[in-house]
Amino acid sequence: MADSFDLIVVGGGPGGYVAAIRAAQLKLKVAVVEAKYLGGICLNWGCIPTKALLRSAEIKHLLDHLPDYGFSADNVQVDLKKIVARSRGVAKQLSGGIGHLLKKNKVTVFVGYGKLLGGGKLAVTKDGKPVAELAAPHIILATGARPRQIPGLEVDGKQIVSYFEAMVPEVLPKSLLIMGSGAIGIEFASFYNDLGSEVIVVEMLDRILPVEDAEISGLARKSFEKQGIKILTSATVKGAKKGKDSVTVTVEVGGKEQVFTVEQVISAVGIVGNVEDLGLDGTKVKVERTHIVVDGFGRTGEPGVYAIGDVAGPPWLAHKASHEGVVCVEAIAGKNPHPFETGNIPGCTYARPQVASVGMTEAKAKEAGHEVKVGRFPFIGNGKAIAMGEPEGLIKTIFDAKTGAMLGAHMIGAEVTELIQGYVIARQLETTEAELMHTVFPHPTISEAMHESVLDAYGQVIHF
Repeated sequence: MADSFDLIVVGGGPGGYVAAIRAAQLKLKVAVVEAKYLGGICLNWGCIPTKALLRSAEIKHLLDHLPDYGFSADNVQVDLKKIVARSRGVAKQLSGGIGHLLKKNKVTVFVGYGKLLGGGKLAVTKDGKPVAELAAPHIILATGARPRQIPGLEVDGKQIVSYFEAMVPEVLPKSLLIMGSGAIGIEFASFYNDLGSEVIVVEMLDRILPVEDAEISGLARKSFEKQGIKILTSATVKGAKKGKDSVTVTVEVGGKEQVFTVEQVISAVGIVGNVEDLGLDGTKVKVERTHIVVDGFGRTGEPGVYAIGDVAGPPWLAHKASHEGVVCVEAIAGKNPHPFETGNIPGCTYARPQVASVGMTEAKAKEAGHEVKVGRFPFIGNGKAIAMGEPEGLIKTIFDAKTGAMLGAHMIGAEVTELIQGYVIARQLETTEAELMHTVFPHPTISEAMHESVLDAYGQVIHF
């Protein structure tokens, strides 16, 4: 006999475990099927441990600039083993916390892989052996995604590595080449560069951080190059030849080939959805480019089967997955939530400098037919940023000239990943420039630059 539940969630990452807890709050009997890590890739091998690594790199940068703040110190040493151990410890602490939350909410956890059997049933197996057969009228697939492999440049875990291996280096590579300049690639570039590695970033498109506003991407490139990171755009890795302790990489740039010899290559060229072996054959679930097609409530083409998070397509962000899970569960429970939309989902890159954004870029707004008003305010005009020793940065805001609706906001500089939420709330509340202009921002804070950027869009900027 199958164990019966109201809802089964396949995957215990930031989409799956949040969906399960919300369903339990709504008095549904819930099971979670997780193969490896409660908290998923984000908590165990992504969002959280990488931020711990980047925090260590930030401290290293500050130690290198102690005289700027009136201090001096000699013989500061980098202990890579302890840096990695701290990162893993943070991940372990939080992963254990997820287990506690699920238990607290009376969610039953099955360890293994889930596969649809049809008719609302799901088989759970581990190491090829059956664990359980479950049944529920609603099954949410939250199986996440994995690094994309490039033919001829496959990850071997030693010389060509993915983010898994890049997060737990045993020794600091003297030189490395990173394929891809999205958030993952740029964060690793920033981390390794701050610790002393020579870093080369190769990007196929014409600019780094290609999903960001072009102006912000340009400022980011200038900052990274000033720090010593070599960046190649409109560039393609044509091949890699492994030596005993090195990799020789051939890169085509502008029709000409350049050859680089480095100790390690990090592949950060995107992800593919984990859609294999889920029992989707014979169902009405539609898969496009390795991702499951869903509507605004996570529903697939198969009745009773839903998908959320990375497996359901971009943006591939933990907070997107969590919110998607809540919307999906509330719809299942008949709570009539607003359908999920991506326009109010913030994106953050935790490099040095940080980058954050929400809504349309200037180019996208114009493409959509909007007449725009654009405001900018540089950190050099902000007293708190100067006092912190962080004068490099920019806040950019984009408004519809006719209605005053805020179409997008884009930031680069210190702590902007914390600041962006102010504009996210504004977008969610459909705030216009008038409300933002009449909001009082505390002084002295970097957030004042957010206010000034809005004022600038309407010719009323004060401090620049």
